[in-house]
Amino acid sequence: MTHSTQSTVLVVDDDLTVRDVVRRYLELAGHRVALADNGEDALAWIADHDPDLVVLDLMLPGIDGLEVCRRLRQTSAVPVVMLTALGEEENRIAGLQLGADDYVTKPFSPRELALRVSSVLRRSGGSAPAASSADVVDGDLRLDAGARRATLAGTELPLTTREFDLLAFLMTHPGEAFTREQLLEKVWGWDFGDQSTVTVHVRRLREKIERTPAKPARIATVWGVGYRYDRA
Repeated sequence: MTHSTQSTVLVVDDDLTVRDVVRRYLELAGHRVALADNGEDALAWIADHDPDLVVLDLMLPGIDGLEVCRRLRQTSAVPVVMLTALGEEENRIAGLQLGADDYVTKPFSPRELALRVSSVLRRSGGSAPAASSADVVDGDLRLDAGARRATLAGTELPLTTREFDLLAFLMTHPGEAFTREQLLEKVWGWDFGDQSTVTVHVRRLREKIERTPAKPARIATVWGVGYRYDRA
């Protein structure tokens, strides 16, 4: 990941027009932009350059966006913003399950995408508003908000940007029940959006922090409401 004030964003889309429009808007927002038109080139470029964020179209020739995301998450927690088409809800949910941080639905406003990218970069850079800078400890689960690290029994958890933000928010509000809509607003900063995004991220978090994810002890489902964090 780059350490200069200018973030590097890789845009992966096989549509030349989309790549060009997205590049121009991201450059206007102050980002350094690289381009790829297929999954193979994208994975090779990421391995060599370690970008700060990837904008990833799910419908790519050859290796599709889901497979790119799957391979990427085996070695990297770089934030990923997916580009999905209307009616691709199953693919969008699959992408979130694989660890994508956010999504924008085509046809999209380039300005909206640039705002989403900037939002995810702010959070991944450590300026997320979801938690204080103090450590939060719950039994063998420790969250270091300043370093954006979480450990379970001394082992660092491989959390994506949004997973960390969600865990930080829940751990700093123990015993409070939140609706999915409230979590979208508080953690994602969205006024509206697909609430399955929250459901998928909760599922992924449970797989990483719960001894028995199917019977969660920490992130409880509050039927008819949403979720609540219970201290161990």
